[in-house]
Order: sequence, then C-alpha cells, then structure tokens
Amino acid sequence: MNKLIKLFLSLGLLVSLFSHAAESERKTAIVLNSGDASVSLIDMDKRQVYKNFHIGKEPHHLMITPDQKAVLVANATGNEVVFLDPKTGEKIGRLSNIIDPYHIGYSPDKKFFIAAGNRLDRIDIYAAKAQELTLLKVIKAPKTPSHITFTSNSKTAFVTLQDSDELIAIDLDTQEIIWKMSVGHLPAGIWMTPGDKHLLIGLTGSDAVQVIDWKKRQVIKEIKTGKGAHNFRPLGDKKHVFLSNRVEPSISILNMDTLEKVGDITGLPSGPDDMDVTPDGKELWVTFRFAKKVGVIDIASRKLITTIPVGKSPHGIFFYPSAPWQ
Repeated sequence: MNKLIKLFLSLGLLVSLFSHAAESERKTAIVLNSGDASVSLIDMDKRQVYKNFHIGKEPHHLMITPDQKAVLVANATGNEVVFLDPKTGEKIGRLSNIIDPYHIGYSPDKKFFIAAGNRLDRIDIYAAKAQELTLLKVIKAPKTPSHITFTSNSKTAFVTLQDSDELIAIDLDTQEIIWKMSVGHLPAGIWMTPGDKHLLIGLTGSDAVQVIDWKKRQVIKEIKTGKGAHNFRPLGDKKHVFLSNRVEPSISILNMDTLEKVGDITGLPSGPDDMDVTPDGKELWVTFRFAKKVGVIDIASRKLITTIPVGKSPHGIFFYPSAPWQ
C-alpha cells in the first residue's frame, strides 16, 4: 500500500511540474477590456482566453516599464496604475493617486512619465525612477488630451487635444506648453517618423492622417486612410506604420519615408483600435472595440486569420516580446 501511495504522489508531482513548465512557456497576450474593468489573458498559441480578472475602472492603455520588469496599466477613472508581469499578465503591484491616466508614455531617456487625462483636461508630468513616479507638474490643457509622443532627445512631448482640434508641444525641462497649433477634427493617435522628421496624427473625426512639420508648426500633407483614423503601431522595420481606422473598419499601412499609404487591411470586425506585432513581424494582433474581440492578422497576406472573444470594449493590447516600436 505504501508503494502505491508513493507512486500516486510521484505521479501527482510530475503532473504539477509539467503544468508549471507549460505555464512558464506559454506566450501570453494581455488585453484591457475598458468597458468591464477587466483583463483577458490569451494563450497566443492556442488562440484562446485562459483567464479573466478585475483590474480597475476604465483600463485603456498599457506599456512596459523602462526596466522591462512590469507592464504598467492605466486605469483612467480608477485614478491608479497597476503593474502586471509582462510574461504572465499576473498582478504584481499598484500605484494609487495617479489622476485620470488615459494615455501614458515614458520619454525616450526614461526620465519622465506623462499621463494624458482626457476626462479631466489635464496632462501630468512625473519624474520616473524604476517603478516610482513623482509628480512634477499638472498642466491644464483643454480640451480632452488624447495621445502622446516625444522627440528622440526627450526635450519635447507632443499631445493631441481631441475636442479642441489642437496639438500642443511641452518642454520637458520646464514642464511648460511652448506652443500649440490647430489640426484636423478629433485628433487622436500621434506618431513621430524616424529622424524626428514629421509628426503623423490620426484624425478620428475624419478619414485621414495629417502630416505635421513640427519645427515649422505646419500641416504639410493629408494622407487619405479610412473613416475614424485613430491609432498607430509601427511594423518594426523603421519604414512602415499601421493605422487603425476605427469607423471604417480597416487598417492602413503607411510608408514613413514617402508619406504615402501603401496598402489596406479590410474585411475586419467593427472598431479596430490598438495593435501589437509579433517579434518575427508576421502577425498583427488588434483589439476590436465594438465587437468584443481580438483579431490576428497575417501581415504578408493582409488577411484576418482568426478572432478571439474577450471582454467589453477591448482597448490596449500587449505581449512580450514584440516587434520593435520603431
């Protein structure tokens, strides 16, 4: 009998070890469901959700911390950020009293962290050190700060103002607005092209991307994309960037050198929004805000491979590792 018990115990231990090994090797996609305050964790190989959990009110955007040890989730109406393990998606920490963090970003030199609060019309600038954030300045910036990008030297941050149809530039050393300019209707996503040549702005209230010569503060071109032009994700080849057209629905592919659209991905569910690219550059993963799904797109064929049901109003998506953000 004792031998039989030992055998069962040994088998149980082996099953447990194999289970833990499988979990450690699992590739996980983290999806923020802003409409039901939850996170969906997707097994990227099996293409299915294996866990859902509560995260906080209105999680919209997320990004990895400079030390690569945590993914920072911004809970806008929850007034907090939550830290997740980048590989497993499990909660590992929380910072409260980060007010209205909608879109977030670290400066390229990792010294500053910015939170754009589109509910409260404010932009908060923090000193960043490891996973600590110290508030330096609150900038009132009507109306509806939306998305953020930076110059490569970390001197200037740019923020789109969605409901006043403006773009502002902030000097990070002084934490002051140094200029603003009028742009198109409902500016949202913003992207800096290589070499800090141009800013690209997705006009969610229109069907185009505006090209900005930010040094001259001039709109130099509009690239027709699709209705509800919204947010960007670079392919990782330093040449092409994807743009989600949330209303159309479609995803446009832009050449950042020629400033031309070179293709479209169509036949998609409603509300394409945030995106991430697998490290081999073969797949584009997309959240579909209005369809409660995540989609997997084959980049070479520009075809939707599959969709995965998630929570209500999925927004941010992240997996580690992914293709470079350049």
